[in-house]
Amino acid sequence: MDLKALVAECTAYDFKVMLEEKKPKSWLKSVSAFANGLGGSLFFGIDNDAIVRGLDDIQHVCEAISGKIRDYMDPLPEVEMIPHKTGNHDILQLKVSVGNYTPYYYVGDGQRVAFVRIGDESLPATAEQMVRLVLKGSNKTFDSLSTDYKAEDYSFTILVNTFKDRTKQEWNKKYLLSFGLVTGAGNLTNAGALFADDCPLWQSRLYCTRWDGKEKGDAINDAEFTGNVLMLLREAVNFVKSNTKRGWEKLPDGRKNRPEYAERAVLEAMVNHFIHRDYTVMGSEVHLDIYNDRITVTSPGGMYNGMLIQDLNIADVSSERRNPILANVMAQLDYMEKRGSGLTRICNETKALDGYREELKPVFKSTPTQFQTIIFASSDTPNVGDMSETKLTERQQRIINLIKESPTITGRQMSETLSVSQRTIERDLSVMQKVGVLKHKGKDNDGMWAIVKNNVN
Repeated sequence: MDLKALVAECTAYDFKVMLEEKKPKSWLKSVSAFANGLGGSLFFGIDNDAIVRGLDDIQHVCEAISGKIRDYMDPLPEVEMIPHKTGNHDILQLKVSVGNYTPYYYVGDGQRVAFVRIGDESLPATAEQMVRLVLKGSNKTFDSLSTDYKAEDYSFTILVNTFKDRTKQEWNKKYLLSFGLVTGAGNLTNAGALFADDCPLWQSRLYCTRWDGKEKGDAINDAEFTGNVLMLLREAVNFVKSNTKRGWEKLPDGRKNRPEYAERAVLEAMVNHFIHRDYTVMGSEVHLDIYNDRITVTSPGGMYNGMLIQDLNIADVSSERRNPILANVMAQLDYMEKRGSGLTRICNETKALDGYREELKPVFKSTPTQFQTIIFASSDTPNVGDMSETKLTERQQRIINLIKESPTITGRQMSETLSVSQRTIERDLSVMQKVGVLKHKGKDNDGMWAIVKNNVN
């Protein structure tokens, strides 16, 4: 190892000018954090300013470290002690391997604490981080855990219809068990709960906002959805379609659509965030924010392996999955590929748009606690005057058709006809009124609808 490269403490390194035998927690917390995370090294004989001070008796330090780890760590982490010589100074590297039996605790002073590495600090794990460490140590994932919900009490109509539509195959009830959505005892797994029509996991949520401008300020439109992950995916795509413009240019024999965003890129981004998000974070949700120049999707949970996506070449990113059952079902539904090429596809689909420039390449960012995808709008898309057209979702177009047949139809009647909640209908009606497609005349109960724009698609 090139010791000259160690210029500062970081996620993978920690410096100790000496071994504090009477205060073992001061350095064993880093041993715990490294074992609970990606591994790392403590260097004894180097101060916090990365200046080499050296150790007087390196043999004694090695023996003391072994004793303290044996007395104060549970379970025992896998470590290696490597002596180094720099100039006239002796330095000891305590290399801690990635642990397979997390969480690794510091046990002493009447405490039993597991630590995690955040930046250059070793901090006590939060309740949510403890859940992840326990799952990792037991070789289980959140989506594979059995719940108390009985499968017989839940329906899977959305999943079944989506499977038939996308695979062109008939659904077999046995798939619930073979896909890992139901246990042999007949209980839903967490993955099964996410695919149930009435998903009982309240952290399965989506917040959508169309902002007026390039920053958060006044909202033009917003919506909140909770429940089945396939429903959330559908609503996310519909929200994007309703709140972005698709320009077109005149051709001798018609016109050519020129969308702001590649629909497949948006779909791929949303699938990626719903699959890989951290569902153990209670009170969390996926955020879809649309600005004048970009779409930003943010979800709880960073890279599953703890690395930062901005430090990696996305073509080389491995397909490690926080929720493998959820990912497998989405692959069965042909929403994603098993080899983990989603980020590359987002880039390629965006690159294929007219007006693409290198500075419009999608951006991926992550921290230990969240992941973000930014897709920029095509710069060659007209967005003013008669060069734009209003896009409606399939459901909104069906609402228009109902109004054409009966201008006095009520929101409740629409919800019953289309088999969706009245709140969903009211949200669509509000959006179409804001963009000038519809206008309501008279009182709410006995008024009538008027279609203002007839050139909707």
